Amino acid sequence: MLNIGCHLSSAKGFAHMGKEALSIDANTFQFFTRNPRGSKAKAINENDIKALRHIMEENDFAPLLAHAPYTLNPCSADARTKEFALEVLIDDLVRMEHLPGNLYNFHPGSHVGQGTEAGIQLIADALNFILTPSQTTTVLLETMSGKGSEIGGTFQELQRIIEKITLNEKVGICMDTCHVHDAGYDIVNDLDGVLDEFDHTIGLDRLKAIHLNDSKNPISSRKDRHEKIGEGILGLETMVNIINHPKLKALPFYLETPNEVPGYAQEIKLLRSLSR
Repeated sequence: MLNIGCHLSSAKGFAHMGKEALSIDANTFQFFTRNPRGSKAKAINENDIKALRHIMEENDFAPLLAHAPYTLNPCSADARTKEFALEVLIDDLVRMEHLPGNLYNFHPGSHVGQGTEAGIQLIADALNFILTPSQTTTVLLETMSGKGSEIGGTFQELQRIIEKITLNEKVGICMDTCHVHDAGYDIVNDLDGVLDEFDHTIGLDRLKAIHLNDSKNPISSRKDRHEKIGEGILGLETMVNIINHPKLKALPFYLETPNEVPGYAQEIKLLRSLSR
């Protein structure tokens, strides 16, 4: 069965997201842990969490993917920006334990002139600070498009972070199809080759989730602009190849296309009809 969902708003609570996912034939979803541009997070409502966990158990949900705010930059040159990132990451992981066994994704960050190696070390230092042996949440580094001074535009950069992490069994990768394409990986014409390179560099056992997005831009553009499924440069055939690939098909897929819920419902219906 295809495990697929989309990004949903948490404004009305966790149980509402679970019901909304079911209404569009999704069996997972992604959500922001707090305001994506700020630091404020709602207080945990235990009854709301319990209701979502019941929905998930009754409907055989795949793991949920919580997404950190975009404003986090643990490899910033600014001390307060780094401190803020650590504060949010620590708080988010504590909150995630109310939904044990799920996934938490974040953008590794931008070195803002300090250099790639310095950025890699700072991200690893942050993860070594926040990860705990008892946590049930797997923290995912997202593949990035490589714009500006972003870290994570290559598989090698992500692996160099992971190899510096003591509790690296708590760490995995979320592959964004738009990002890897924009970073220069040819998933249209050589998906097998890209996956082989990922496996050789990082290991496919680290790949825990897929952001399934088409791209508005040509390969190697380093621009990161998502498009609706089948309407971008990647095209529907590539999306279908990805969801049906034997090395990927068991993973959870999360849509982040430029859609509202009805548009996501249409994409999920289309992809389910084409899954094998």
